Amino acid sequence: MSANPLVTNFLEYLEIERGRAQATIRNYDFYLQRFFNWAKSKNKSFKIEDVDSSLIRQFRLWLNRATDDHGKNLKSSTQNYHLIALRSFLKYLAKNDIRSLAPEKIELARQSERHIEYLEGSDLERFLAAPLQINKVEIDQDGNDYIANIIPLRDKAILEMLFSTGLRVSELVHLQKDQINLAKEEFTVRGKGDKPRVVFISNQAKFWLRRYLATRRDGSDYIFVSHDRANKSRVPSPESRGVEEVSFLTPRSVQRLIKKYARLAGITKKITPHTLRHSFATDLLTSGADIRSVQSLLGHASITTTQIYTHITDKHLREVYKAFHGRQRKKS
Repeated sequence: MSANPLVTNFLEYLEIERGRAQATIRNYDFYLQRFFNWAKSKNKSFKIEDVDSSLIRQFRLWLNRATDDHGKNLKSSTQNYHLIALRSFLKYLAKNDIRSLAPEKIELARQSERHIEYLEGSDLERFLAAPLQINKVEIDQDGNDYIANIIPLRDKAILEMLFSTGLRVSELVHLQKDQINLAKEEFTVRGKGDKPRVVFISNQAKFWLRRYLATRRDGSDYIFVSHDRANKSRVPSPESRGVEEVSFLTPRSVQRLIKKYARLAGITKKITPHTLRHSFATDLLTSGADIRSVQSLLGHASITTTQIYTHITDKHLREVYKAFHGRQRKKS
């Protein structure tokens, strides 16, 4: 936590009154520390009252010329994260009648249009099928599973859940059994800012999730767990004799398994858990869903965030144009 009492108070305000995630608070702490260290390198007696438009311009110039650990210039989005944290801090100061630069004086750097990676068509089908085909899971006429281990079923359920729900990977790995009622095919999840939203499950996701849970031999409350026997985080207890000891999966573990199945499915572009969230949103929009509904299903606080997907549906504009433009002229 920052040594600056004003920053410390601001970070505590974010945590307690704004309900921001710990990761967000750590990031804001880092960005603000970077600004204060830079400002004090220019003026050892720097105080928050010294922040003015000229100083911000110099800081933006410094950010634009700064490099990361790999010697590359900071992305415009990374530069903006610093400015957003600083602007939020200045808003907090103004709210508490502490004199400094007006937050609206800080303008963000212009960013190029964000490129969204997503899966569709045969690539999507091949990717979702990869865990079972690669691991040769067989299902007989009675629906019994013949598997070497439980991991293929778990991985298949994970991929189907990510695509059918649009969950963030952090939301997925923290899901617990008592959260989900498979009979209702919906459940509530708390996303960023601890905001609740309703999530729906497809028939495919429900089928494979049931298969996976029915095969489990552990007592964990988490939906998705690690079955790696080399897992050092498992500590057997006397009362757990005969029951497999497991820990819940980490986001990094899910990232690795998705990367593995993308490679084995012959997909060359970079695929991450968030790619499936993008695929979920794209599938809805291209199928005719309105953007406000997609916003709610994704749990976006602002419609601006959801609008990154609208350019994906541009390929449907030609059909819309041909179907509707000039109809009145044709009638006359």
